[in-house]
Amino acid sequence: MSAAVVSLHDVRCEVQGRIILQIDHLHVHAGERVAVVGHNGAGKSTLLKVLSGLVPISQGRVQVLGAHVSPGMRQQDLRALRSKVGHLWQGLHLVGRLRALDNVLIGALGRIRGWRSWLRLYAAPEQALARLALERVGAADLADVRCDQLSGGERQKVALARLLMQGPELVLADEPTAALDPVAAAQSCAQLFQAAQQATLITVVHNTALLPLLADRVIGLRQGRVMFDLPTAQVNDTVLNQLYQTP
Repeated sequence: MSAAVVSLHDVRCEVQGRIILQIDHLHVHAGERVAVVGHNGAGKSTLLKVLSGLVPISQGRVQVLGAHVSPGMRQQDLRALRSKVGHLWQGLHLVGRLRALDNVLIGALGRIRGWRSWLRLYAAPEQALARLALERVGAADLADVRCDQLSGGERQKVALARLLMQGPELVLADEPTAALDPVAAAQSCAQLFQAAQQATLITVVHNTALLPLLADRVIGLRQGRVMFDLPTAQVNDTVLNQLYQTP
């Protein structure tokens, strides 16, 4: 089996004395496509934020891409890790006043150092790669359009192109299709799957009908605990109904 990209051992995450995530053991290996499902407040987004170092754990050990993620982690080590982790949050976090091309180029900041990164001065080869990334997601004609003038589906394509530009080893996507209609959601899933072709993909999924498009393994969370960890083919209506029933 390939090396573990993500390892959690005896992890606890608390907010004001309330446990919001409690995972004894969880491993995700290189190249896996994993979906995380569960009701609102089950700990899905918290899990992704723990892996990114955005939410501190109160107990246990978290290892991501060989780095130990902990509250005492050095900032330079955290920055190095985050340069290898691509994010696709619900809000997409695009800069509205910038062109689509400029937003895609932000994906290259992890490998650009010094004053060029501060001034967002990108060399011609980087700009060519950014245009290629937009072309790959079917958005080449949007390169010079401000992102605050794009539709939800178009913004999604720009965010995916930014992922391609970054070339991460691990992709964390939090309900990336939540604001899209069914047709656009299916198209976005296919593009996300393609964008993460060379990476490990962990996706929080709200619409369980999309599971076969995104994952070969599904983890069900309930009140911060893992209730099941199954191949996608084994996740049927009975399994999901038991997960989503009222606690």
